[in-house]
Formats: sequence, C-alpha cells, structure tokens
Amino acid sequence: MTEQALISELEKLVSEGRNPQTMQIDLLPTTDILQKINDEDKGVPSAVEKVIPHIAAAVDRVVTAFQVGGRLIYMGAGTSGRLGVLDASECPPTFGVPEGVVVGLIAGGPEAMIRAIEGAEDDPHKGEQALRDIGLTAQDVVVGIAVSGRTPYVIGGLNYAKQVGASTIALSCNPDSIIAGIADIAISPVVGPEVLTGSTRLKSGTAQKLILNMLTTASMIRIGKSYQNLMVDVHASNKKLVARASRIVMQATGCTTEQARQALDQTSNDVKLAILMVKTGMDVEKARVALKDAGGFLRKAINAKPV
Repeated sequence: MTEQALISELEKLVSEGRNPQTMQIDLLPTTDILQKINDEDKGVPSAVEKVIPHIAAAVDRVVTAFQVGGRLIYMGAGTSGRLGVLDASECPPTFGVPEGVVVGLIAGGPEAMIRAIEGAEDDPHKGEQALRDIGLTAQDVVVGIAVSGRTPYVIGGLNYAKQVGASTIALSCNPDSIIAGIADIAISPVVGPEVLTGSTRLKSGTAQKLILNMLTTASMIRIGKSYQNLMVDVHASNKKLVARASRIVMQATGCTTEQARQALDQTSNDVKLAILMVKTGMDVEKARVALKDAGGFLRKAINAKPV
C-alpha cells in the first residue's frame, strides 16, 4: 500500500480522528490536562457496555473451547498485542490453568513487548505463521486485537484461523472494520478520537483491556474457577499468594487461620480441596473424588454432600 493510500485509509478511522475537546490541550496547566484525559476516559465503560452482547457471545465460544481442550489465543501488534500477552500471562496464577491454555501472540515476538519492532505488523503471513507455530486447531478460539481493525498481522492470523476451522473473534475500536468482516464475532466498542490524535494506547487501549478482562474472567467463572466471588483455583506461587490462599479458605468457610493452614498443608495449597474439606469434613482423597465428580465446580461438590 502506498503512503497516500494508507493516509486515506487512516482518515476514515474513528480512532484516528482529531478530538475537538482537546485542540488546546498543549496550552493547559497540568491539572487541566489531567482533567481532559479523565473526562475522555469516563466514556469508555459506556462504549464497552454497548457491546456486552457481543462479548457474551465470545465468552460462550471460549467456554466451549475450554470444555473440549481448546485454547484461547490472543494476537495483535503494539499496544493491542501487549494487552493480549498481559491478560494471557495473568491466567495461570489467577485461575490455576496450565501454561498454554490462554496464549498471547504479539507481532515481532517477545522482544516486541518492551520495544517497537519496525514492520512486524505489516506482513499477514507472519500472523499465519505465528498460529502455525503453536499448532492451531479447530478446537481453539483466536481473538484478533487491533484498534484500527486493519492490522495485516492480525488479518493474516484470522484468515488462517478460519481456514483451520477455529472460532474467530475480532476486537477493534472502529465500526465495520476489516477484521470485523472476517471474524465470526465482532466486538467493536467505539470510544471516539483520542486525547492525542492517534494515540490509541489511551481510550482504545483501556476499552480493549476492559474487554479482555471480561473475556477471561467470565470464561473462567463459567468453567468453575470461582466459588461465590472467590478465586478458588489461585496458584499459590509466592508468599503473598500463599497468604491469599489461606484467606480465601477462611472467607469461604469461616474457619480460623490455623484450620485453613492445616487444610492447605494437606492439599499442597489446593484451595478448592481445602475449602471442600473444611466445609464437609471429608478427607483429602474423598474430597478429591467429590470434586472430580462435580466437574471441578466447588459449589456443586459442596451441595452434593450435606454439611
């Protein structure tokens, strides 16, 4: 694409427009600059709210994928890619899922997380190759993340995912984007022009982060990774998380710190099993069987045995 053609294409994007509310922002004192940014940010949750039905459809696809051993795969470039990697990296410690169940791919590879890799997003074949490299299957879900909705790396990935038969989701901040036309489900919150023209790490990035939070959190809840509003599959990998595990057991059961610690010691810090033991009086092996019979859903395992 020639430079003029690209300029013409960018001019059509809502996310690349000039914001009339911030035309004089370079003349403002610090507090007023921050107020302008904050005022613009206030509209992001409303834009996300409007696309909740599309997010819900995407969550249902992800849940189905998890139930048959599939993966959730994010792919994007720049800020969009980094947000996907961030959300993916939080899932193992938060929800106890194995590495590789939620995958974040970024144009340019891991080095692109900390610095710009020039031209990495411009080749659709690299998006396809990234999915080939991780062995994409029809059981997986691919979420292409691109504020503009036109990033070649993401387009290439989504087109390949369609060929494989994987479920495809497009997350952009422009209506009727190219990737929205490719994907099975399009999530397109329109947050409007940025405070600084084209700086889509701002409102657009915030909208993407909110939606990625919703995708993984709702999907994990749906497959039994919570009890009430507690993270009962948290992986206690450091001192803070070990303490959090004890606190979760205490919050779920009303037991003492000593009782929580004793149960966790018996289960090698498996919070679900510890709660089930304290709530029902089962020993470790019986609790393990009961939880398996309940498909990993703690509430179901508790309700299966009178307390």
